[in-house]
Amino acid sequence: MDITFSGFISQMMSSPVLFIAIALTLGVIFVNGWTDAPNAIATCVVTRCMGAKQAIIMSAVFNFFGVFIMSMINSTVAMTIKNMVNFGGNNENALVALCAAMAAIVIWAVAAWYFGIPTSESHALIAGLSGAAIALQGGISGINFDEWIKVIYGLVLSTVLGFFSGFFVCKTTVRICRNMDRRSTDGPFTWAQIAGGAAMSFMHGAQDGQKFMGVMLLGVFLANGQDTTTGVVLPVWMMLLCSAVMGIGTSIGGKKIIKSVGMDMVKLEKYQGFSADVAATFCLLLSTLFGIPVSTTHTKTTAIMGVGAVKRLSAINLNVVVDMVLTWVLTFPGCGFIGFLMAKILMAIA
Repeated sequence: MDITFSGFISQMMSSPVLFIAIALTLGVIFVNGWTDAPNAIATCVVTRCMGAKQAIIMSAVFNFFGVFIMSMINSTVAMTIKNMVNFGGNNENALVALCAAMAAIVIWAVAAWYFGIPTSESHALIAGLSGAAIALQGGISGINFDEWIKVIYGLVLSTVLGFFSGFFVCKTTVRICRNMDRRSTDGPFTWAQIAGGAAMSFMHGAQDGQKFMGVMLLGVFLANGQDTTTGVVLPVWMMLLCSAVMGIGTSIGGKKIIKSVGMDMVKLEKYQGFSADVAATFCLLLSTLFGIPVSTTHTKTTAIMGVGAVKRLSAINLNVVVDMVLTWVLTFPGCGFIGFLMAKILMAIA
Protein backbone atom coordinates (compact mmCIF):
# COMPACT_ATOMS: atom_id res chain seq x y z
CA MET A 1 0.00 0.00 0.00
CA ASP A 2 1.22 3.50 -0.89
CA ILE A 3 1.74 5.58 2.26
CA THR A 4 3.97 8.19 0.64
CA PHE A 5 2.89 11.82 1.03
CA SER A 6 1.76 12.05 -2.61
CA GLY A 7 -0.18 8.80 -2.22
CA PHE A 8 -1.75 10.13 0.99
CA ILE A 9 -2.94 13.33 -0.75
CA SER A 10 -4.31 11.31 -3.66
CA GLN A 11 -6.28 9.04 -1.32
CA MET A 12 -7.76 12.00 0.56
CA MET A 13 -8.90 13.62 -2.68
CA SER A 14 -10.62 10.40 -3.79
CA SER A 15 -12.23 9.61 -0.43
CA PRO A 16 -14.33 12.39 1.17
CA VAL A 17 -14.74 10.36 4.38
CA LEU A 18 -10.96 9.92 4.73
CA PHE A 19 -10.51 13.64 4.06
CA ILE A 20 -12.91 14.51 6.89
CA ALA A 21 -11.29 11.94 9.23
CA ILE A 22 -7.79 13.34 8.59
CA ALA A 23 -9.00 16.95 8.89
CA LEU A 24 -10.62 16.16 12.25
CA THR A 25 -7.51 14.31 13.44
CA LEU A 26 -5.33 17.30 12.56
CA GLY A 27 -7.90 19.47 14.33
CA VAL A 28 -7.51 17.35 17.46
CA ILE A 29 -3.71 17.62 17.26
CA PHE A 30 -4.07 21.40 16.94
CA VAL A 31 -6.43 21.56 19.93
CA ASN A 32 -4.04 19.35 21.90
CA GLY A 33 -1.19 21.77 21.27
CA TRP A 34 -3.52 24.64 22.16
CA THR A 35 -5.03 23.26 25.38
CA ASP A 36 -2.72 20.51 26.66
CA ALA A 37 0.79 21.69 25.79
CA PRO A 38 0.56 24.80 28.05
CA ASN A 39 0.80 22.41 31.02
CA ALA A 40 4.44 21.89 30.10
CA ILE A 41 5.37 25.56 30.47
CA ALA A 42 2.97 26.59 33.24
CA THR A 43 5.59 26.41 35.98
CA CYS A 44 8.33 28.42 34.26
CA VAL A 45 5.81 31.14 33.34
CA VAL A 46 4.26 31.60 36.78
CA THR A 47 7.66 31.65 38.51
CA ARG A 48 8.67 34.39 36.03
CA CYS A 49 11.58 32.49 34.55
CA MET A 50 10.14 33.26 31.10
CA GLY A 51 7.46 35.49 29.66
CA ALA A 52 4.33 33.74 28.41
CA LYS A 53 4.99 34.53 24.72
CA GLN A 54 8.60 33.34 24.83
CA ALA A 55 7.61 30.18 26.73
CA ILE A 56 4.85 29.38 24.24
CA ILE A 57 7.26 29.73 21.31
CA MET A 58 9.81 27.54 23.08
CA SER A 59 7.13 24.95 23.82
CA ALA A 60 5.98 24.92 20.20
CA VAL A 61 9.54 24.27 18.99
CA PHE A 62 10.22 21.47 21.48
CA ASN A 63 6.80 19.89 20.91
CA PHE A 64 7.82 19.68 17.25
CA PHE A 65 11.13 17.98 18.05
CA GLY A 66 9.46 15.67 20.58
CA VAL A 67 7.01 14.31 18.02
CA PHE A 68 9.63 13.94 15.31
CA ILE A 69 12.62 12.56 17.21
CA MET A 70 10.84 10.18 19.59
CA SER A 71 8.69 8.75 16.77
CA MET A 72 11.87 7.81 14.91
CA ILE A 73 13.38 6.22 18.03
CA ASN A 74 10.35 4.43 19.47
CA SER A 75 6.82 4.50 17.99
CA THR A 76 5.21 1.94 20.33
CA VAL A 77 2.83 4.51 21.87
CA ALA A 78 1.32 5.12 18.42
CA MET A 79 0.90 1.39 17.88
CA THR A 80 -0.76 0.93 21.29
CA ILE A 81 -3.39 3.57 20.46
CA LYS A 82 -3.99 2.10 17.02
CA ASN A 83 -4.57 -1.39 18.47
CA MET A 84 -6.81 -0.26 21.33
CA VAL A 85 -10.10 -0.64 19.44
CA ASN A 86 -11.44 -2.88 16.70
CA PHE A 87 -13.04 -1.04 13.78
CA GLY A 88 -13.28 -4.28 11.77
CA GLY A 89 -16.09 -5.05 9.36
CA ASN A 90 -17.37 -2.33 7.05
CA ASN A 91 -14.37 -0.05 6.49
CA GLU A 92 -16.54 2.84 5.31
CA ASN A 93 -18.48 2.75 8.58
CA ALA A 94 -15.20 2.36 10.45
CA LEU A 95 -13.93 5.62 8.95
CA VAL A 96 -17.21 7.30 9.91
CA ALA A 97 -16.74 6.03 13.48
CA LEU A 98 -13.20 7.41 13.46
CA CYS A 99 -14.60 10.82 12.42
CA ALA A 100 -17.08 10.61 15.30
CA ALA A 101 -14.31 9.89 17.82
CA MET A 102 -12.23 12.86 16.63
CA ALA A 103 -15.27 15.19 16.71
CA ALA A 104 -16.01 14.06 20.29
CA ILE A 105 -12.48 14.95 21.40
CA VAL A 106 -12.66 18.43 19.88
CA ILE A 107 -16.02 19.12 21.57
CA TRP A 108 -14.77 17.87 24.95
CA ALA A 109 -11.39 19.63 24.81
CA VAL A 110 -12.79 23.00 23.75
CA ALA A 111 -15.43 22.87 26.50
CA ALA A 112 -12.72 22.13 29.10
CA TRP A 113 -10.52 24.93 27.74
CA TYR A 114 -13.43 27.39 27.99
CA PHE A 115 -13.66 26.73 31.71
CA GLY A 116 -9.86 26.78 32.13
CA ILE A 117 -9.66 23.15 33.24
CA PRO A 118 -6.60 21.17 32.04
CA THR A 119 -8.34 18.06 30.75
CA SER A 120 -6.50 15.16 29.15
CA GLU A 121 -6.79 14.81 25.38
CA SER A 122 -5.04 11.45 25.78
CA HIS A 123 -7.91 10.04 27.79
CA ALA A 124 -10.43 11.87 25.61
CA LEU A 125 -8.86 10.13 22.60
CA ILE A 126 -9.08 6.71 24.21
CA ALA A 127 -12.66 7.33 25.40
CA GLY A 128 -13.82 8.75 22.06
CA LEU A 129 -12.33 5.85 20.09
CA SER A 130 -13.84 3.32 22.49
CA GLY A 131 -17.31 4.90 22.36
CA ALA A 132 -17.25 4.98 18.56
CA ALA A 133 -16.03 1.37 18.37
CA ILE A 134 -18.84 0.21 20.68
CA ALA A 135 -21.38 2.02 18.47
CA LEU A 136 -19.90 0.43 15.34
CA GLN A 137 -19.66 -3.12 16.71
CA GLY A 138 -22.85 -2.98 18.78
CA GLY A 139 -21.06 -3.99 21.98
CA ILE A 140 -17.78 -4.23 23.83
CA SER A 141 -16.30 -6.57 21.23
CA GLY A 142 -14.98 -3.35 19.67
CA ILE A 143 -12.59 -2.92 22.63
CA ASN A 144 -9.20 -4.64 22.77
CA PHE A 145 -8.81 -5.12 26.52
CA ASP A 146 -5.21 -6.39 26.19
CA GLU A 147 -4.22 -2.90 25.02
CA TRP A 148 -6.67 -1.12 27.31
CA ILE A 149 -4.83 -2.45 30.37
CA LYS A 150 -1.96 -0.15 29.40
CA VAL A 151 -4.31 2.78 30.06
CA ILE A 152 -4.64 1.58 33.67
CA TYR A 153 -0.86 1.36 33.94
CA GLY A 154 -0.70 4.88 32.53
CA LEU A 155 -3.15 6.18 35.14
CA VAL A 156 -0.92 4.81 37.90
CA LEU A 157 2.24 6.24 36.31
CA SER A 158 0.74 9.65 35.68
CA THR A 159 -0.81 10.08 39.13
CA VAL A 160 0.90 8.00 41.81
CA LEU A 161 4.40 8.07 40.31
CA GLY A 162 3.94 11.71 39.26
CA PHE A 163 3.07 12.77 42.81
CA PHE A 164 5.82 10.83 44.57
CA SER A 165 8.44 11.78 41.97
CA GLY A 166 7.57 15.44 42.49
CA PHE A 167 7.81 15.01 46.25
CA PHE A 168 11.13 13.14 46.07
CA VAL A 169 12.83 15.51 43.59
CA CYS A 170 11.74 18.59 45.54
CA LYS A 171 12.80 17.08 48.87
CA THR A 172 16.19 16.18 47.39
CA THR A 173 16.61 19.66 45.91
CA VAL A 174 15.81 21.29 49.27
CA ARG A 175 18.32 19.06 51.05
CA ILE A 176 21.11 19.76 48.53
CA CYS A 177 20.54 23.52 48.67
CA ARG A 178 19.75 23.85 52.37
CA ASN A 179 23.02 25.68 53.20
CA MET A 180 22.97 27.94 50.14
CA ASP A 181 21.84 31.53 50.09
CA ARG A 182 18.43 31.76 48.41
CA ARG A 183 19.48 34.71 46.24
CA SER A 184 22.55 32.89 44.93
CA THR A 185 20.42 30.00 43.65
CA ASP A 186 17.88 32.22 41.90
CA GLY A 187 19.84 32.52 38.64
CA PRO A 188 20.76 28.82 38.29
CA PHE A 189 17.19 27.73 39.02
CA THR A 190 15.87 30.18 36.44
CA TRP A 191 17.93 28.54 33.71
CA ALA A 192 17.29 25.06 35.09
CA GLN A 193 13.56 25.66 34.96
CA ILE A 194 13.70 26.94 31.38
CA ALA A 195 15.52 23.71 30.49
CA GLY A 196 12.89 21.76 32.44
CA GLY A 197 10.06 23.46 30.53
CA ALA A 198 11.78 22.61 27.24
CA ALA A 199 12.18 18.97 28.32
CA MET A 200 8.52 18.79 29.36
CA SER A 201 7.45 20.21 26.00
CA PHE A 202 9.66 17.68 24.21
CA MET A 203 8.09 14.79 26.13
CA HIS A 204 4.58 16.15 25.59
CA GLY A 205 5.19 16.00 21.86
CA ALA A 206 6.75 12.55 22.19
CA GLN A 207 3.67 11.18 23.99
CA ASP A 208 0.70 13.00 22.50
CA GLY A 209 2.00 13.40 18.96
CA GLN A 210 2.47 9.65 18.67
CA LYS A 211 -1.07 8.94 19.88
CA PHE A 212 -2.65 10.95 17.11
CA MET A 213 -0.30 9.62 14.45
CA GLY A 214 -1.55 6.15 15.37
CA VAL A 215 -5.10 7.33 14.65
CA MET A 216 -4.10 8.96 11.37
CA LEU A 217 -2.32 5.81 10.24
CA LEU A 218 -5.41 3.75 11.09
CA GLY A 219 -7.58 6.09 8.99
CA VAL A 220 -5.32 5.68 5.95
CA PHE A 221 -5.38 1.89 6.25
CA LEU A 222 -9.16 1.74 6.71
CA ALA A 223 -9.59 3.80 3.53
CA ASN A 224 -7.55 1.13 1.74
CA GLY A 225 -9.72 -1.72 3.00
CA GLN A 226 -7.32 -2.86 5.73
CA ASP A 227 -7.98 -2.87 9.47
CA THR A 228 -4.47 -3.77 10.58
CA THR A 229 -1.16 -1.94 10.30
CA THR A 230 1.08 -4.71 11.59
CA GLY A 231 4.74 -4.14 10.83
CA VAL A 232 4.24 -0.66 9.35
CA VAL A 233 6.74 2.08 10.19
CA LEU A 234 5.46 5.61 10.73
CA PRO A 235 6.40 7.65 7.63
CA VAL A 236 8.61 10.70 8.15
CA TRP A 237 6.14 13.02 6.38
CA MET A 238 3.46 12.08 8.94
CA MET A 239 5.82 12.87 11.82
CA LEU A 240 6.60 16.27 10.29
CA LEU A 241 2.94 17.06 9.58
CA CYS A 242 1.71 16.16 13.08
CA SER A 243 4.57 17.92 14.85
CA ALA A 244 4.07 21.09 12.80
CA VAL A 245 0.32 21.20 13.51
CA MET A 246 0.90 20.61 17.23
CA GLY A 247 3.55 23.34 17.27
CA ILE A 248 1.16 25.82 15.61
CA GLY A 249 -1.54 24.93 18.13
CA THR A 250 0.85 25.52 21.01
CA SER A 251 1.84 28.91 19.59
CA ILE A 252 -1.79 30.06 19.82
CA GLY A 253 -1.49 30.06 23.60
CA GLY A 254 -3.38 28.64 26.51
CA LYS A 255 -3.12 31.24 29.27
CA LYS A 256 -6.21 29.92 31.07
CA ILE A 257 -4.57 26.51 31.45
CA ILE A 258 -1.28 28.07 32.59
CA LYS A 259 -3.14 29.98 35.29
CA SER A 260 -5.05 26.90 36.53
CA VAL A 261 -2.00 24.64 36.69
CA GLY A 262 0.74 27.04 37.69
CA MET A 263 -1.01 29.62 39.85
CA ASP A 264 -4.34 28.44 41.25
CA MET A 265 -3.36 24.94 42.40
CA VAL A 266 -0.05 25.58 44.23
CA LYS A 267 1.96 28.77 44.73
CA LEU A 268 5.36 27.84 43.33
CA GLU A 269 8.89 29.11 43.78
CA LYS A 270 11.57 28.53 41.15
CA TYR A 271 13.15 25.50 42.79
CA GLN A 272 9.68 23.96 43.13
CA GLY A 273 8.86 24.57 39.48
CA PHE A 274 12.17 23.00 38.51
CA SER A 275 11.42 19.96 40.69
CA ALA A 276 7.98 19.50 39.15
CA ASP A 277 9.41 19.68 35.60
CA VAL A 278 12.16 17.14 36.33
CA ALA A 279 9.73 14.71 37.97
CA ALA A 280 7.13 14.96 35.20
CA THR A 281 9.74 14.62 32.45
CA PHE A 282 11.12 11.47 34.08
CA CYS A 283 7.63 9.89 34.29
CA LEU A 284 6.81 10.75 30.67
CA LEU A 285 10.13 9.42 29.38
CA LEU A 286 9.69 6.16 31.28
CA SER A 287 6.16 5.59 29.99
CA THR A 288 7.06 6.53 26.40
CA LEU A 289 9.99 4.11 26.26
CA PHE A 290 7.69 1.30 27.49
CA GLY A 291 4.94 2.21 25.02
CA ILE A 292 2.43 3.17 27.72
CA PRO A 293 0.04 6.02 26.78
CA VAL A 294 -0.19 8.44 29.71
CA SER A 295 -1.73 11.84 30.26
CA THR A 296 0.81 14.66 30.25
CA THR A 297 -1.80 16.74 32.10
CA HIS A 298 -2.11 14.21 34.91
CA THR A 299 1.63 13.75 35.13
CA LYS A 300 2.48 17.45 35.38
CA THR A 301 -0.34 18.40 37.77
CA THR A 302 0.30 15.50 40.17
CA ALA A 303 4.03 16.30 40.12
CA ILE A 304 3.13 19.87 41.14
CA MET A 305 0.94 18.49 43.93
CA GLY A 306 3.86 16.36 45.15
CA VAL A 307 6.12 19.41 45.15
CA GLY A 308 3.54 21.39 47.13
CA ALA A 309 3.22 18.59 49.67
CA VAL A 310 6.91 18.96 50.62
CA LYS A 311 6.06 22.08 52.61
CA ARG A 312 2.64 20.96 53.77
CA LEU A 313 -0.48 19.38 52.26
CA SER A 314 -2.43 22.55 52.99
CA ALA A 315 -0.25 24.34 50.40
CA ILE A 316 -2.30 22.57 47.73
CA ASN A 317 -5.56 24.31 46.75
CA LEU A 318 -7.88 21.34 47.10
CA ASN A 319 -10.78 23.13 45.40
CA VAL A 320 -8.79 23.36 42.16
CA VAL A 321 -7.61 19.76 42.56
CA VAL A 322 -11.20 18.53 43.03
CA ASP A 323 -12.30 20.36 39.85
CA MET A 324 -9.46 18.77 37.88
CA VAL A 325 -10.02 15.27 39.24
CA LEU A 326 -13.75 15.53 38.53
CA THR A 327 -12.99 16.48 34.93
CA TRP A 328 -10.55 13.59 34.58
CA VAL A 329 -13.08 11.12 36.01
CA LEU A 330 -15.84 12.41 33.74
CA THR A 331 -13.65 12.29 30.62
CA PHE A 332 -14.01 8.54 30.05
CA PRO A 333 -17.82 8.26 30.27
CA GLY A 334 -18.43 11.79 28.94
CA CYS A 335 -16.21 11.71 25.87
CA GLY A 336 -17.02 8.03 25.33
CA PHE A 337 -20.75 8.83 25.22
CA ILE A 338 -20.20 11.73 22.81
CA GLY A 339 -18.12 9.43 20.58
CA PHE A 340 -20.85 6.77 20.72
CA LEU A 341 -23.61 9.27 19.94
CA MET A 342 -21.69 10.98 17.12
CA ALA A 343 -20.91 7.60 15.55
CA LYS A 344 -24.57 6.57 15.61
CA ILE A 345 -25.67 9.89 14.10
CA LEU A 346 -22.99 9.94 11.38
CA MET A 347 -23.58 6.30 10.41
CA ALA A 348 -27.33 7.00 10.13
CA ILE A 349 -26.63 10.01 7.90
CA ALA A 350 -24.03 8.18 5.81
